[in-house]
Amino acid sequence: MEGGQPALDLLGQDGPVTRSRALLVALLAVLVLGGCNGLPGASDEPSAGASPSAAGSSGAASASPSTPPVVPPAPKQAACYRLSPGQLTQPTNASGAVSCRGRHTAQTIYVGRLDTVVDGHAVAVDSATVQRQLSTVCPRKLHAFVGGSTDTRRLSRFNVVWYSPTLDQSDQGADWFRCDVIAFAGRDQLAALPGTQRLRGVLDDARALSDYGLCGTAAPGARGFERVICGRTHSWRAIDTIGIAGGSKYPGATSVRKAGDSACKDRARARSGDTLKFRYGWEWPSREQWSRGQHYGFCWVPV
Repeated sequence: MEGGQPALDLLGQDGPVTRSRALLVALLAVLVLGGCNGLPGASDEPSAGASPSAAGSSGAASASPSTPPVVPPAPKQAACYRLSPGQLTQPTNASGAVSCRGRHTAQTIYVGRLDTVVDGHAVAVDSATVQRQLSTVCPRKLHAFVGGSTDTRRLSRFNVVWYSPTLDQSDQGADWFRCDVIAFAGRDQLAALPGTQRLRGVLDDARALSDYGLCGTAAPGARGFERVICGRTHSWRAIDTIGIAGGSKYPGATSVRKAGDSACKDRARARSGDTLKFRYGWEWPSREQWSRGQHYGFCWVPV
């Protein structure tokens, strides 16, 4: 029998993909403190039709109303994209939509409206308040879209990313955000997704894990181990998740290692045709994973 070691965490594997916007926040702070007008639709430059006119008996100059800026349109619901892994950590995305009938790696499952007013005051599109909204709403939308139980979703390679307008687009009045479903094929690869009708509620049937589940190229912690989608060649498979009791503070590597080993061993034995000779791997969460909310580990068996 062999126990697993915690493998390196894949980008977004155990939680929604997040991104840092500290640079953008700092830039916005400079603009606000410097007195720049950041209100949507406002402009401190004259419009093209604001030149003086000599018409009228009084001879007084008049100006035509300024033309309001064109608000950038919101993304379309169910639009598909060919995203790359490098785009997953970006706060905004300008990729053009592609046909959902062709190859695509992301699909928009929800388009929402940003809440940028807190206690009567406007907050930036990249503020912590707005980011909390996205990191709460989009995972819920993913759960509702792909279906399945909590355990089934944890064992799948599906994840969710979100994008909001750029600062310039926000200044022009854009207040949307979009949530996109993706699936990891390997460490630095995204899987091609099926069409909308096949993807919605896909995990309501647990057999979908045969294609979209979490598998490995070796035992967890062994040389050559890499998480892959089960539709790819693999030699090990995650069959269950095991919860670990504890609060926000990490219990420690020794504690989490012992916490699920026995339970994983029992589940592997139950699946084996030989109760005396079988193999299993217990992969417990790292401190970083625990801080992101992963208070469970994975139980693996060879295939």
